Amino acid sequence: MDHRKDIRDFLTSRRARITPERAGLPNHGGKRRVAGLRREEVALLAGVSVDYYTRFERGNLAGASESVLHAVGRALQLDDAEREHLFDLARVANATPRTRRRSSAAGVRPSVQRVLDAMSGAPAWVHNDRLDFLAANRLGYALYSEFFTDPVRPANSARFMFLNPRSRDFYPDWEQIADNTVAILRGAAGRDPFDEKLTKLVGELSTRSEDFRVRWAAHDVRLHRTGVKHVHHPVVGDLELTYEGMELPSDPGLMLFAYTAEPGSRSEDGLKLLASWAATQENAEPALASGETARAKHTDR
Repeated sequence: MDHRKDIRDFLTSRRARITPERAGLPNHGGKRRVAGLRREEVALLAGVSVDYYTRFERGNLAGASESVLHAVGRALQLDDAEREHLFDLARVANATPRTRRRSSAAGVRPSVQRVLDAMSGAPAWVHNDRLDFLAANRLGYALYSEFFTDPVRPANSARFMFLNPRSRDFYPDWEQIADNTVAILRGAAGRDPFDEKLTKLVGELSTRSEDFRVRWAAHDVRLHRTGVKHVHHPVVGDLELTYEGMELPSDPGLMLFAYTAEPGSRSEDGLKLLASWAATQENAEPALASGETARAKHTDR
C-alpha cells in the first residue's frame, strides 16, 4: 500500500463531498472546476496557508501538529472515525522504523480464551485488524460456522464477505455489512500500512472482487464498537443481535465482540436453539479452532 497516495486520496475524497454552502462559504455562482471545496477554501477554513495544505494533499503529513490536524478535520467536517484515521495517517508519516506499529497478533492468550469460554450464554469471538477469526466460545463458533466453509485459515470475515457466495444468504443486510467490512480494513491500513498480511489480503480481495475494489477506492472509515447485526443462520434462521466490541489493551489490534438478543424475542429463542445445536456438534469447537472441519483440511495461502 502507498501511504502517500492513501493520504492524498483520503483528503481529496473528503474535500470533494463538501459544498461551499455546507461549509458556510459564499457561492458566487458559475461552474466550479472541482467537486466540493477548493484547496484554498479548505486552507482558509483551517487557518493555514494554501501551500501548507497543498503539501498535505500531496501525501506529506510529516511534522503536522495536532492543532493543525484538528483544524483540517473541522474544515473537512470529519466524523470521529475519519478524524481518528487522519491522525493515524499522520502518526505513520512521522514514525521511524523503530516506532512503527507491530502487526496484529495471529492468536489469543489463554486467559482471553478463558474469558470467552466464561461467556457461555452469548456468542463471543475475537478478531484482529485484518478481521481474522482468532478465537471464540462455543456459541461464537456456532454462530459463525459459515465462515469455516472456506478451507483457508485463519478464517477471515472479509474473505468470507467478498469471496464466498454464502455470505449473501448469511447477511440479509449484505451491502451495509460489506461497506462496514471495507471501512474497518481501510482504518487498519491507516494505522499500519506496513502489515504485509493485510497488504496481501487487500491485494487478493481487490483482484478477485469488484464489490471490494469499488468500496476500497472510496476511502471510507468507520468505528466498529456497538450496533445491531442481522444474520440468517442456516440452522436456526433469522437472528437480530446487539453487539458490543471491546479492545484488548494488552493485545494491540485485537477486538472482542459479544452478541446478545432482546429478552423474550424470537432471536433469544434462536440463540437457545443455536446453543442446543452447538452442544450436539461433538468436538466442533476444537476442530474449528485448529482449522480442521469435516468439509475441509487446513490450508494456508
